[in-house]
Amino acid sequence: MNREVLIDDTLNKLRQLPEVKIKEVNDFAEFLLSKIDDKIVLEGIQKLISDSKSFDFLKDEEDLYTVNDLKEKYK
Repeated sequence: MNREVLIDDTLNKLRQLPEVKIKEVNDFAEFLLSKIDDKIVLEGIQKLISDSKSFDFLKDEEDLYTVNDLKEKYK
C-alpha cells in the first residue's frame, strides 16, 4: 500500500467513527508528531555539540586517570 492509498483508507475509517473516537485518534496523531519533533530537535542538538569546538582544549589535556587507577572494574 502506498502512502496516498493508506491515507485515503484511514480517512474513510475516520469518517465512520463517533466524534469522541476521532478526538482520540487526533490526540494520538499529535503525540506521534511530537515524538518526531523531539527526535529532530535532539538530533540537531547532538550535531551542534559534536561539531562544536568548545571542548577541543580537552583533546590536548593529559589523562588524569587510567584504568589502573580503578578499584573495581565492571564488565
